[in-house]
Amino acid sequence: MNNDSTGLDFPRTIGDSLPVAEPQPNQRELLGNLLKATSRSFYLTLRVLPAAVRPQIGLAYLLARTTDTIADTEILPVAQRLDALQKLRERILGQNSTPLRFGELAKQQGAPAEKLLLEKVEEALALLPTLSPADLKLVREVLVTITSGQELDLRRFGGSATGNNSNQKIISLETAAELDDYTYRVAGCVGEFWTKICRAHLFPNARLDEKQFIADGIRFGKGLQLVNILRDLPADLKNGRCYLPLEKLEPAKLRPETLLSPANEKNFLPLFREHLDKAEAHLAAGWRYTNTLPFGQFRVRLACAWPILIGVKTIEKLRTAGVVELSQRVKVSRGEVRGILFRSLLASPLPAAWRGLWVPDVKAVDSGGKLA
Repeated sequence: MNNDSTGLDFPRTIGDSLPVAEPQPNQRELLGNLLKATSRSFYLTLRVLPAAVRPQIGLAYLLARTTDTIADTEILPVAQRLDALQKLRERILGQNSTPLRFGELAKQQGAPAEKLLLEKVEEALALLPTLSPADLKLVREVLVTITSGQELDLRRFGGSATGNNSNQKIISLETAAELDDYTYRVAGCVGEFWTKICRAHLFPNARLDEKQFIADGIRFGKGLQLVNILRDLPADLKNGRCYLPLEKLEPAKLRPETLLSPANEKNFLPLFREHLDKAEAHLAAGWRYTNTLPFGQFRVRLACAWPILIGVKTIEKLRTAGVVELSQRVKVSRGEVRGILFRSLLASPLPAAWRGLWVPDVKAVDSGGKLA
């Protein structure tokens, strides 16, 4: 699982060139250095956002990364991870005031940033009361939804193979509805949260089709997560997980255990590209969302455009890959990311140039509203 929408490191020069207000001293370490160490890509997104929404979105992300770290500590039994997630959720909701002691969990982390996330969990939780009641409610809602997706994943795949234990059967989702539900729980809900926070603080009086705007925000998040799932398919299969549903695999005479076998390429690639179509259609809804923002919201538009444009580039690479290339993990290069960021910065003041950064040409996918 990965809450980092792009899974990529943005070049430092872009983020450092944008003027931002410094966080308060009690936020600086958590929403600055720790968040940067945990995910430079999201740290850049946070830096470009207006100050009015930076603390709420930054704190929600930091706590989501903490829950994700707990869920991904595979060396510990599933029951222990589920218990830790429940205790953290209770603290987030204010249902329990007992201090969390994640020292044993922290010791199991290979990355220093992940270890520090768990060690600093009480300090992160202490920032929740600094939010307004309305913002606190939204932060709690999105974190509860995210943890529900993580718990569902742990229960669903708890008995799957991990790493070298290849004799166990790979566990797959059953239906496309389960895949859609999962992408909502871990990412679509983030688009909804982001929309409500930004709407309330940055453009409360803008005339928008509220229902469509929120629906597009949800699809935006789903699209980013689906790109991650498709890009990470080989790694997930090695860990005993298959997010492509059986109801799609079986008619194509495919099984999770042999999904990336060269012998099955002819049957696999059309199914894989069908899911790429769906991801691209979701991102097209996200691009519509980005262009629905008031044009003066320069920072929010950039923060939305970057993961969309990188996601589109990732899909482009995945479309041309065979099973051998997919098994080696398709990646967008740092140079390509840098080009996307600089082009978007140059185009941002020019409406025609901005909209020309990407002109979607995809089939509408029946997944929550037709594309315009």
